[in-house]
Amino acid sequence: MDILTEALASMRTGMPASARTEGRAPWGLRLGPVPGASFHVVLHGTCWLLDCTGAGHDTALGPGDVIFLRDGRDHVLTDHPDSPQVGIGECGSGPAGPIRTLTLGGEGPGTSLLCGTYLLDPGRRPHPLLGQLPELIHLPARPGAHPELTSTIQLLGGELENPRAGSTGIVPLLIDSLLIYILRAWLDEQPAGTARGWAAALRDPATAAALNAIHAEPAAPWTVAALAAEAGLSRAGFARRFNELVGEPPLSYLTRWRMTTAARLLREGDTPLSTVAGQTGYGSEYALGKAFKREYGLAPGSYRRQYRMAA
Repeated sequence: MDILTEALASMRTGMPASARTEGRAPWGLRLGPVPGASFHVVLHGTCWLLDCTGAGHDTALGPGDVIFLRDGRDHVLTDHPDSPQVGIGECGSGPAGPIRTLTLGGEGPGTSLLCGTYLLDPGRRPHPLLGQLPELIHLPARPGAHPELTSTIQLLGGELENPRAGSTGIVPLLIDSLLIYILRAWLDEQPAGTARGWAAALRDPATAAALNAIHAEPAAPWTVAALAAEAGLSRAGFARRFNELVGEPPLSYLTRWRMTTAARLLREGDTPLSTVAGQTGYGSEYALGKAFKREYGLAPGSYRRQYRMAA
């Protein structure tokens, strides 16, 4: 069981929205909040990311750099902090390609970026994988670091620079894969022995074994003792370690994962509620509905209808 892939798949509510941004100095692009996580990849040139929250996270970016904004907050991309800024609606439309292209700015040096949003459903409580990430992840381009991420960026740059037959299908798949490579790179950068939270949980054999068991069989009648046996630890020792690394007790995470799985089943098809209940460890539609409403604030049927109306 690939826990990282499973956790991400459970939160995804659609394909990523993306655009190529071509700016020539002086330029500045204002980006409002989005329902998910934002990402930016510098394909060519340099720029600044300005944090509009007042937290002081202004970041200089160079070729190959990647930025991931966990909560899709307001921010600005610009060649210089003092350059004039415009919204997306005020940008021009560039040449046809496999994704939308935005053009803005003057006649100075150019910068090319891939900008986009991953649509993620955090529920009422974000999954620890998302909730424990820094608000902003900056992965500077470094020779030899994260070769898979670097290769994906190079492939994206090539397809966007010279679209050919198949580019329309390839580019969305590369952007989709980029999310896993970004998070994998961040997880790999957490120092062994000092990492905390989800990064440490995935590295810890005992905790990872319990997470694997929960993800593989969310409907199983798991108890703390049964999960401790999967982890190869005493009940008390396992509960303490799991709570410390994941950030909540084992059975709380089990309930969270069951609810996350139920939400995904409701979004992705017409699975009867009785089947959703059975696949997530609830004995009846009533039991599922009670737990689901406590987590999402809506009954399962209402959640499904609301999602489809918004889609």
